[in-house]
Amino acid sequence: MPMPMEYRQASEDFDRFILDVCELAGLQTTNQAYTMVQAVLQTFRRRLDIEDAILFADVLPPVVRAIFVAEWDLEEPRPPFSGRIAMTREVQALRPDHNISPDSAIADVAGALRRNIDEAKLDRVLARLPAGAADFWRA
Repeated sequence: MPMPMEYRQASEDFDRFILDVCELAGLQTTNQAYTMVQAVLQTFRRRLDIEDAILFADVLPPVVRAIFVAEWDLEEPRPPFSGRIAMTREVQALRPDHNISPDSAIADVAGALRRNIDEAKLDRVLARLPAGAADFWRA
């Protein structure tokens, strides 16, 4: 079997995604965008059990999937989905001295993600996840 294209061009696809994040969020560097993406993914992941997180991870591009599962503390308490403002503050709390995520961070990452994956597949998976998951990924 040949190597799947999603792995063959993972770096290029990630570069396109991270540049979309920069554009949507008005960030100056890909380092700033990476921190924001990592924080958004961790904020979402905290609210899922392992089975749901794996369902979600399967729709992500390879590099984004790796960021989503990296450094996962399986013992961390699982908070419920809450209001966008509270979850945005959680995003902004990751490495606060280096994190300049705007108040639109979750929507910006959602918008960039939707530009770079099969939205219908994403929405089918989100419909299977707990209440609040689909709203989290609305751009």
